[in-house]
Amino acid sequence: MFLRSVRIKNYKCIEDTGVFRLDKVTCLVGKNESGKSAILEALYKLNPVVADEGDFDDVIEYPRRRWSLYREKRETDPDIVLETVWELDDSDQEILTEKFGNKALSTKEVTITKGYDNTLNWEISYNEGNILKYVLENSGLYKEEVDALKEISTIEELIAYLEGKSNRSERENLFLENLIKTFPKKTVFSGVKNILQNRLPKFVYFPNYERMRGRVALHDLVNRKNQNKLDLSDRIFLALLDLAGTSIDEINKIGTLEHLYAELEAVSNRITETIFHYWSQNRHLEVEFRLDQGRPGDPPPFNQGFIFQTRIRNSRHRVTVNFEERSTGFIWFFSFLVWFSQLQKYYGKNLLLLLDEPGLSLHGRAQQDLLRYFREQLAPYYQVIYTTHSPFMIDPEALLSVRIVEDVVTSSGEVLGTKVREDVFATESETVFPLQAALGYDITQTLFVGKNVLLVEGPSDFLYLKWFSSELQHQNREGLDRRWVITPSGGIDKIASFVALFGGNEINIAVITDFHSGLKGKIKSLTELYRLIGVFTVNSYLGQAEADIEDLLGREFYFALVNRCYNLSDEYTLNPKKEPKNLRVVKEVEEHFRTLPPDFPEFDHYTPAAYLVENGKDLRNELPGLNCALDRFEQLFKDLNKLLR
Repeated sequence: MFLRSVRIKNYKCIEDTGVFRLDKVTCLVGKNESGKSAILEALYKLNPVVADEGDFDDVIEYPRRRWSLYREKRETDPDIVLETVWELDDSDQEILTEKFGNKALSTKEVTITKGYDNTLNWEISYNEGNILKYVLENSGLYKEEVDALKEISTIEELIAYLEGKSNRSERENLFLENLIKTFPKKTVFSGVKNILQNRLPKFVYFPNYERMRGRVALHDLVNRKNQNKLDLSDRIFLALLDLAGTSIDEINKIGTLEHLYAELEAVSNRITETIFHYWSQNRHLEVEFRLDQGRPGDPPPFNQGFIFQTRIRNSRHRVTVNFEERSTGFIWFFSFLVWFSQLQKYYGKNLLLLLDEPGLSLHGRAQQDLLRYFREQLAPYYQVIYTTHSPFMIDPEALLSVRIVEDVVTSSGEVLGTKVREDVFATESETVFPLQAALGYDITQTLFVGKNVLLVEGPSDFLYLKWFSSELQHQNREGLDRRWVITPSGGIDKIASFVALFGGNEINIAVITDFHSGLKGKIKSLTELYRLIGVFTVNSYLGQAEADIEDLLGREFYFALVNRCYNLSDEYTLNPKKEPKNLRVVKEVEEHFRTLPPDFPEFDHYTPAAYLVENGKDLRNELPGLNCALDRFEQLFKDLNKLLR
């Protein structure tokens, strides 16, 4: 079963998240206190791997500001917290087909809800007529026995009829026995639900702050276990013992120590191998386990009984240190692998992982290693939902799997609580900052894959160069050589930063830039201070003192493009026949837009470029001055291409 969508209501800071979709690996991004952890905590209670942790407590968890209203109805009408929609996978459908026939369900989707009454409620769309027909066809009864049941329309009626029949044949007795086994509450719903409930994944919740302890007094752990006071750190340690095929009771038997050491060494070797396949920070570490008697001089509870220690050996420095003295990032990764390995042992692949700020204390490179572990070891088998506000824990290749979490307050001051959005960039800048940082880092790693980089100021320059190059090649003329990697830098002030960052990597860098009086000094310093193979100013292809890349298009062409793009008509059109007020065509357009009524959209450089790329084929014969523009761009491309020869 695959969790397709979730809606959470009335839980802690959450009043209503709205419905949000989930993918195989879903990343929840948001600021601190936005409600990311509350989302995972609520989800965990749907079907937790530790059954005792599955109950909602409305006294503690219901939103405080609405508690007084809810308290009046909580006994008779408890609120729903979780609304989840699941999609049945192929294996689910195979089992249902085997039991109820291939036309048993009307849809592959199943809805499961849970609220403060702590009951799982299932909504399953099934066709009882088809199921009844399939059951009778596979009943093993004689034809005349089946014919006697033709007036029955439900499974409940069928079971009641057979139970009330006094002279049942052996075949009917066996059929009735199978019916009651298949439909525990004598209804189709109970039969289908019984199968799907056993296939509902167990939820694993692993917060960032939970880590295995490096030193454990076994007698103290036994006492906490007997008092039902175990925390996740204790369970991680017990999981480690279980992976070694032992338990606290077994350890307390002195005769098993050698066997225990052998098993623990095998587990440590296996975990060490897994960790250091995905731990690039230090490959000279090994995990070791020790079991010693407590010494009277040690602080309680480590002064008596068996004391279990996990230590890390550094083979480079030839020392061992207590597990808890290692970096918190390493401790978290180790603890997670131990806990998860034990759960795999018992539940196989029927798990859904909820990871709260995984690897928060890891170095940026180590967080990327953790993402690689998610992709290679988890995603092929498990559904994963994790929270983060680290740019290094966001996969730039999976932005469609990112969900934004915000604590929303309207402009009028109304508190809406935690909301989850799928439109990742339609929100405040602070919330999406990790996304922007992740994309920025990804760009610096991927844009400069070519040996020859052509830096331009902005994305509109990129679009114009690409479109005119394509048009020239379409006419069998010279376009921009494909070896050039065009890279928008964000303005001439950023070009210097780009060159300084990448200029020493044996990359050929050329620059195309606008030119006006304020840029003269900056362009001169670019030419003199940095190792560039070429700096091309747009004005040199126009014979004028100042120019932007839009001037290469020509005044007639650009005016017509803007008119079409913004749907300017009648008295609002740009007229190229009027005397130009400025050498730079963009400045003319900007001044013209200032004279338009307030309801007109604002002008920006990018919109006409995008419009040209999207509609260029239809505009070839309608925009005046295209041939002159092609001539200017062709000369620029020829000069650039010469640098590669």
